Amino acid sequence: RTHVSCDIKGDVAVVRFNTPNSKVNTLSKQLSAEFTDVMNEIWANEAVRSAVLISSKPGSFIAGADLNMLEACKTAQEVTQLSQDGQKMLEKIEHSPKPVVAAISGSCLGGGLEVAIACHYRVATKDKKTVLGTPEVLLGLLPGAGGTQRLPKMVGLPAAFDMMLTGRNIRADRAKKMGLVDQLVEPLGPGLKTPEARTIEYLEEVAIGFARGLANKTVSAKRSRGLMQRLTDYAMALPFVRQQVYKTVESKVQKQTKGLYPAPLKIIEVVKTGLDQGNDAGYLIESQSFGQLAVTKESKALMGLYHGQVHCKKNKFGTPQKEVKTLAVLGAGLMGAGIAQVSVDKGIKTILKDTAQKGLDRGQQQVYKGLNSKVKKKSLTSFERDSILSNLMGQLDYKGFEKADMVIEAVFEDINVKHKVLKEVEAV
Repeated sequence: RTHVSCDIKGDVAVVRFNTPNSKVNTLSKQLSAEFTDVMNEIWANEAVRSAVLISSKPGSFIAGADLNMLEACKTAQEVTQLSQDGQKMLEKIEHSPKPVVAAISGSCLGGGLEVAIACHYRVATKDKKTVLGTPEVLLGLLPGAGGTQRLPKMVGLPAAFDMMLTGRNIRADRAKKMGLVDQLVEPLGPGLKTPEARTIEYLEEVAIGFARGLANKTVSAKRSRGLMQRLTDYAMALPFVRQQVYKTVESKVQKQTKGLYPAPLKIIEVVKTGLDQGNDAGYLIESQSFGQLAVTKESKALMGLYHGQVHCKKNKFGTPQKEVKTLAVLGAGLMGAGIAQVSVDKGIKTILKDTAQKGLDRGQQQVYKGLNSKVKKKSLTSFERDSILSNLMGQLDYKGFEKADMVIEAVFEDINVKHKVLKEVEAV
């Protein structure tokens, strides 16, 4: 086996995902087939009482389905069959007589999240790299391996719709509050091994403990839900309340997409079918819709856009000769402020210079707004925002430019202004 391996530790099987020659694990046909074989061996082995699913790559649990596999399908029926195969496998995990624990470190997205929520328990590392989400809608698709049916039952209908219709990532600490993750593991610092290697070993150790506890019945997989969650669950059990939620969400989607994107509306329809008509009807419409969406022009265009973005992120110029620790940006307009924002976000000390106080204030405000929007989306805390902003220095002169490792010119599109500014910088 090249993609999935298995170690037996006492009475616990540790299943490791490791897509070769790739920074991330993806649910390819090969990985899925090997995973199925390994799980069948675990279920047949009487000495094994529980299992842990973990990645050998610290930054990636499973980052989603293999897009090349989807794009190789010629018909909607082929894609529907892939969906149904995934559904069957994860149903076996969900109803496994031997408890299965997902040990999550790094990206747990799309099909990866569907694997995790089919497990009986989820343990995740509490760090910035560990994110959970359902980004399928951004590719014109929907979760196709049971996610549309399991997620609303796990986190509630409003939160499930928010995840599936926006595709946004959720950090581990928020996932714990939502009920998406059961336990968090604090990352470890450096030692004889790298922090990443030590943390993933610790995560495995903790997950094995929970797997044994579930098998011995000393740990319960039943989640205690707070008062507000219980009230929400009670309200969502009432058909007329659910109808109102469907109506509100559909109205919002129509307003934002003008009906031009089929995936969000399909997600609402599929979730509604599952909740109103039961699991069998829900799984059937999920797989059929997954197949239908995969062959739409919208999905093909969004996948093309995704491949283009990945291509543009690749560094074609090799390792820089000098690390940029301090950056100076000339011009606090839309472009200059945008460059400043992504730079401070990466921890680079950034000088933002303009010729007028009004323009400088506007640029700094743009950087603040960009970071503050992340706070509103709960992908940053206000403390982290302020810490990032402390790397930004707004000024009207060239003070500190002599220490800058790089200067980026983003002034007004006037050749005379550009010549003047470049002469001034060269004189510093």
